[in-house]
Amino acid sequence: MKKLLLLGSVFALASVASAQAQGDATSTAPAVKKTQPIVPTIKFTELNHDFGNIIEGEVASFQFVFTNKGDDPIKLTNVRASCGCTTPLWTKEEVAPGETGVITAQYNSKGRVGTFHKSITVNSTGGNVSLTIKGVVISEPEKPKSPVIIGG
Repeated sequence: MKKLLLLGSVFALASVASAQAQGDATSTAPAVKKTQPIVPTIKFTELNHDFGNIIEGEVASFQFVFTNKGDDPIKLTNVRASCGCTTPLWTKEEVAPGETGVITAQYNSKGRVGTFHKSITVNSTGGNVSLTIKGVVISEPEKPKSPVIIGG
């Protein structure tokens, strides 16, 4: 009895697999159209900026300039920094073909002595780009104390 049940199960499974294979071969589903990869049309003059040494407490700022090299307007859909110490400000309106836009990266060095390396992710209708800023935050040098003259 067990052999008969096993044989029936194998037969049923083979029938289903055969029917499915025939259905796939005669399927009338439309062919999937392959598209060309999108070529980025947003081009930055610089992707990286080194601030060098910054005195602790200063807000360092740099403007990343981009040009629309495509045939359609570019809209920056999302610009985000890797941490809260970096603030990106960017062109909100669409940038026409051949025109330029700006992303300003501001780094707040207050309480952050040491080296830093931060990224800014840019998503746009003209492609996605990663920008970086880096530098070294140094403590402000101590100011010399002037002598106090009494009774002069």
